[in-house]
Amino acid sequence: MPANSQHETVLLNEAVNALLVEEQGFYIDATFGRGGHSSELLRRLGAAGSLLAIDRDPQAVKTANVLAQSDKRFQIVHAAFSQMEEIAAKQHEPGTINGILFDLGVSSPQLDEAERGFSFTNDGPLDMRMNPNEGFSAAQWINSACEKDIADVLYQLGEERHSRRMARAIIAARVEEEIVTTGKLAEIVKQANPAWEKGKHPATRAFQAIRIFINRELTELEAGLQQAHKLLKVGGRLVVISFHSLEDRIVKKFISVQTKGDNYPRDLPVPYDQLRPTLKSVGKPARAQTVEIQKNPRARSAIMRVAEKIA
Repeated sequence: MPANSQHETVLLNEAVNALLVEEQGFYIDATFGRGGHSSELLRRLGAAGSLLAIDRDPQAVKTANVLAQSDKRFQIVHAAFSQMEEIAAKQHEPGTINGILFDLGVSSPQLDEAERGFSFTNDGPLDMRMNPNEGFSAAQWINSACEKDIADVLYQLGEERHSRRMARAIIAARVEEEIVTTGKLAEIVKQANPAWEKGKHPATRAFQAIRIFINRELTELEAGLQQAHKLLKVGGRLVVISFHSLEDRIVKKFISVQTKGDNYPRDLPVPYDQLRPTLKSVGKPARAQTVEIQKNPRARSAIMRVAEKIA
């Protein structure tokens, strides 16, 4: 595994244990990050096994290329995981993949490197794009969006109760001077937040919301789950690690719908085996244990859900 002391992979063994159903199988790591899960999976895979990784962060791809040079079973593609079906189709038919892993959110290096613009504690350019060469930056949006749109994003994607106050403050501040750094935005939001939560920076929810919006993370997740469902073979595993309630809600609903099967009216006496469920939930949702959280505080919000394709 490429050395990277900055990044601690969350739920490493739990995720790989749940994912690996066939040592000689074909797997997809839809979010390579800094390679923790991929490296552990490769360590356990047999000689005939293979792993395709996807990431839209150029820095993650750079790290993955080092791994690819040392292991012929591994391949990395620079793309969003909403392109997974198209990418995988070049090598495998739909319904032939043994396992697919999603480790959502941002990696520690992305948060810690000020120039990436994700952090409200390290001042840097206000960017927040997973792929800095694609789409519009947070600065471009925050300096052009109307007050209502900003408030809606903060409320809907960050569950920020004080979204309207923050949006008004942002609009007022940008009239004086364009907001182009994370430090300036964090200070504006902080001053507009009347109720600071103990142990949490007052700009946490706002930054999280803007990042999710800029990267279309929830839309990407919905598309990625649908494609993963098509790609998995019967007996294959879907493993998803979420760090945000909105992400987890999407994953939970997706698994629930596929586990339930056809949507007949509740009062219709249809036997379960005729509902044609396509997934079954595997085990209970897993969370990081105390030891892991003490070592890596960012693991405290992680929740992992596992499903197996049955039809």
